Formats: sequence, C-alpha cells, structure tokens
Amino acid sequence: MRVFVTGASGWIGSATVDDLLSAGHQVTGLARSDASAVALDAKGVEVLRGDLDDLDALARGAKESEAVVHLANKHDWADMSASNRAERYAVQTLSDALVGTDRPLVVASGLARLRPDGPGSESDPSPFVGVDSLRGGAENLALEYADRGVRVIAARFAPTVHGMGDHGFISYIVAAAKRHGVSAYVGDGSTAWSAVHRSDAAHLVRTAMENAPGGTRVHAAAESVGSREIAEAIGRSLDVPVTAVAPEDAVDHFGFIGAFFGLEMTGTSDQTRELLGWNPTGPTLLQDIADGAYAHS
Repeated sequence: MRVFVTGASGWIGSATVDDLLSAGHQVTGLARSDASAVALDAKGVEVLRGDLDDLDALARGAKESEAVVHLANKHDWADMSASNRAERYAVQTLSDALVGTDRPLVVASGLARLRPDGPGSESDPSPFVGVDSLRGGAENLALEYADRGVRVIAARFAPTVHGMGDHGFISYIVAAAKRHGVSAYVGDGSTAWSAVHRSDAAHLVRTAMENAPGGTRVHAAAESVGSREIAEAIGRSLDVPVTAVAPEDAVDHFGFIGAFFGLEMTGTSDQTRELLGWNPTGPTLLQDIADGAYAHS
C-alpha cells in the first residue's frame, strides 16, 4: 500500500517507517525540516514538506495514499493547549480526507488516565473529549469516522516507548538522577507505567494498519514497571543511591515530568494480542536501562 505517515522522522515514526518498508509498503513521510526530509529521502521515502499546522498538506497526503498513519504531535509542554488544538485539527483534516474510502487511518493516542482504579483495557473509551482536552480529544473524534467509511484504528502507546537513544520520559528521569546524584521515585514507589520497546510498537502500528477492523483500539503495552523499580535500575546504571521524593516535591526534583512519574499510567494489551497476534519480543525497559539506552541523558 501507499502509506502516508506523519511524524515519519520521529522516535516511533522512524521505526514504523522502517517496518512498513520492510513489509513492502510504499511510504510518503511528512517532513517539517530539511534534516527530516534528507533522512526520509535516504530511506527511499517520498517526502511531503509540511507540519501539523499545514492542513492542506495533510489533506493532500491523505488523499493521495491508500492508508494513513498519524504519529506526529507537537508535544509542546509549555503550551499544551496549542498542542491539543493542533492535534484535533490535524486528525479532523486527515479523517475528512478519507471519508467514504474505507481506507485505514491509524491515530496515535495514549494509555494515561483511562481508568481511575487500575490498568485500562482496549474496551475503555478515552475520557478526553473536545478541543480543550488532552490531545484535543482526537481519539474520540477519529473513532466517530468509523461510521463514515474510514477504517479508524486508535493506537494507544505506553507512556514509555523505549530503546537505545530514547529521549522520552525516562531520559528526563535519568537526567534528574545525574543532576542530583540520586535516583528518585515518588512517594512509596508503588505506582507503575506501562512500557513497550520501540520496535514492538512500530510492528503493532503496521499490523493494525493492515488487519485491524475499523473502530478498533489497540494497546502498545508490553509490560508494566513500578516506579521504584525504574529508579532502582537507573541507580544501578549510574551507581548512585536511590531515594524517595515526596509528591509535593516531585516537580522541583524532576522538572515537568515529576507531575507524571508518580501517577499510575498502565494498560493491558490482552485484546490487542488476541486480535492481531501481536507478541512483543524486544528488550524490557529495565534491560534497556541496564544496557545503556539512556547514557546520553
């Protein structure tokens, strides 16, 4: 298939592009910068210049493709409302372009806060609705198009998609450990995050695009890891002591990520595995920490 990928040069997107190409798909990648365009071209990817605010480019990329994988996000932590609005309008534009085609549209989402009482499942609807909510409520918006001739799949990613060179959430926690000379967890360390290796996440995106029915939610979650376990693994890797930080001091210690590190952000993936035969095979998060995946942080 001809697949249009937003976020094609990003952390998950670049691995997804590689997986798509290895399976014989033709890929067009949205490129915001010259560096991204060069990297995509070197892989044999057709480049479409633009960003999430360029709605004309998004519509053109979708209309000229047989499938769309939307992985881009501004991730502007200083202006989340702008990120949320951009995400909603981008998803609406991509969805509108595919109405009546029965073509697949994979939309990235997350596992955070699906349920207040434990791990969320694929059956749990996203609690985020409307432009002012997390990610602009884009998951719920996209799923409305399943009844309008779009094969929408919501791909919910674990809060940490890890691997060598990861600059995501765990890298901020490692950087705080280096800065303070101690590896910390929040409170009693009993909360947990789901995690998945980057290669497994990419493979799930491609498999869902090829095979998942419209209106499906899939979970890229291979395991759940306790926050204290994460801190202890970081402590071993850096050879620094491990300590607890009070919840009210978490942001001062970790920076913005401190507002999230003490939260339970987990989800199961049983339904995803059964539906698609997805079987994660990559290293675990603790293995990656031990093997130096965050030495750059």
